[in-house]
Amino acid sequence: MAFTAADVKKLRKMTGVGMMDCKKALVATEGDMDKAVEWLREKGLAASQKKAGRIAAEGMAYAEVIDGIGVVVEVNSETDFVASNEKFIAFTKGVAKTIARENPRDLDDLLAKPYDGTDLTVAQQQQEMVLVIGENIKIRRFARYSTGVNVAYVHMGGRIGVVVNLDVSDNLKDSPEVAVIGKDVAMQVAALNAPYLDPSSVPADVIDQEKQILLAQINDNPKDAAKPDNIKEKMILGKINKFYKEECLLEQPFVKDDSVSVGKYIANAAKNLGGAVTVKGYTRYEKGEGIEKKQENYAEEIASMVNQK
Repeated sequence: MAFTAADVKKLRKMTGVGMMDCKKALVATEGDMDKAVEWLREKGLAASQKKAGRIAAEGMAYAEVIDGIGVVVEVNSETDFVASNEKFIAFTKGVAKTIARENPRDLDDLLAKPYDGTDLTVAQQQQEMVLVIGENIKIRRFARYSTGVNVAYVHMGGRIGVVVNLDVSDNLKDSPEVAVIGKDVAMQVAALNAPYLDPSSVPADVIDQEKQILLAQINDNPKDAAKPDNIKEKMILGKINKFYKEECLLEQPFVKDDSVSVGKYIANAAKNLGGAVTVKGYTRYEKGEGIEKKQENYAEEIASMVNQK
């Protein structure tokens, strides 16, 4: 049974498998569409599912502002070699465009959206990447900012991606200097990874736990343990202020001029421009962050293969 290019495209749409694999399936089954689907399930999709079980802790964190919308996304691969692959990079950028355009609610919703510039879903395009590249490829997380002024920054070719969301006075919304402020803040976030924006955004239970730790440290020190409670409280307050300077973005010393805080740098820069700039939020992704990488022991692997013979 003969088949056409339209049949290949139809099979690709039905299965989400790459064009070349669809063509192979139709050749192997003499153009029988149903048998081709079965062939792909046995050959192509089975291989894809097997790869999907492997740990993907490399990849890239990517950030971009698309039509004013700030997007940051992490897409993982198994090796850093694949992370530099042009097709992988193009796929990641396509995911970012899809997020900007489709405004998905969560990761599951994103996977069901049409992938940018194709008639495939994001899940189908991701599956095709697994088959084409030969590694497990996985979209892990994303963030999207649709209001205010957004500034994106990518560090070391995708090791870290940051989006900073700014509230800007009307007279500065089109000012290129605001983008400079935003990039400075994004670089600060990338470098020092502040988990909180300012002291007011630190949860009360975090502060309570920090105070308990500090009090225990004071009581463990013979020189401090005998001090009155009011002195201990002052000591704890001083250390909490130090905690804020380390953990809160706007309280951190500015990396380009540590004589001022990040908050003071922003205020001074905005004042010089004759307006107001406020950081409303930010998201920082570092590739592979929190993923436990598999430690390969090739000696054990070879020994187990020998023992199986």
